[in-house]
Amino acid sequence: MRYSACIELLFRPETPVFAERIRMARAAGLDAVEFWGWSGKDLDAAAAALDETGLPLAGILCEPIANITNAATHEFFLAGVRASLKAAQRLGTKLMIAQSGNVVAGAARATQHTAIVDCLRRAADIVAGTGVVIALEPLNDRVDHPGYFLTSTSEGLDIIDEVGRAEIRMLYDIYHAAAMGEPIDRLAGRLDRVAHVHLADTPGRHEPGTGAMDWQARLDWLTAQGYAGYVGLEYLPSVGTVESLRFRDNA
Repeated sequence: MRYSACIELLFRPETPVFAERIRMARAAGLDAVEFWGWSGKDLDAAAAALDETGLPLAGILCEPIANITNAATHEFFLAGVRASLKAAQRLGTKLMIAQSGNVVAGAARATQHTAIVDCLRRAADIVAGTGVVIALEPLNDRVDHPGYFLTSTSEGLDIIDEVGRAEIRMLYDIYHAAAMGEPIDRLAGRLDRVAHVHLADTPGRHEPGTGAMDWQARLDWLTAQGYAGYVGLEYLPSVGTVESLRFRDNA
């Protein structure tokens, strides 16, 4: 597996200097880095650290986050896609992570599902020809994101298929899927829709081996099915970040 450090969480206990976490990820032998929002960060410093270390940037968040379940927010979201694309191109990443936003009270679920499909088709037009992919991320609503619309891997895959554009794929988060009680074989036959994977153990959202999830079996399944992308380590280290990475010795 190739591991990407989510430096919003990893190396944060060691330094408040964002760009320095990129250098720490390289020193720890990680294969890439990623982070969430870009708009509040020193992108010049981040770009310099990426160039210095040679680490690829596996992904950034497409921001601002909007409820694309609601057609009234689509223009706001699409303006963010355009701005995020400029940041992605500046930093050399080929992945922008998008979220559905929350359930719209009083609206039929089918209407909200269709709104997401319509919005992502328009977003695909914005990134077409750039090599940048937008990855839609299902999240759990049981622990971390109450009210979130897209909690189902199957529905996420259905949305990707309905959009029908190569620019729109899915981010599969092992932690969120496990928190929803989903087996990883929900991806069976459709793994090619997945552009990126995230990993944390559950319960607790700490490093693999701290919870009760069969994380190794899930990684093994991905490997056996031919997944060749990054696994983003998006966990809260329960110990020092470097020490938390020791799970790799047994992976």
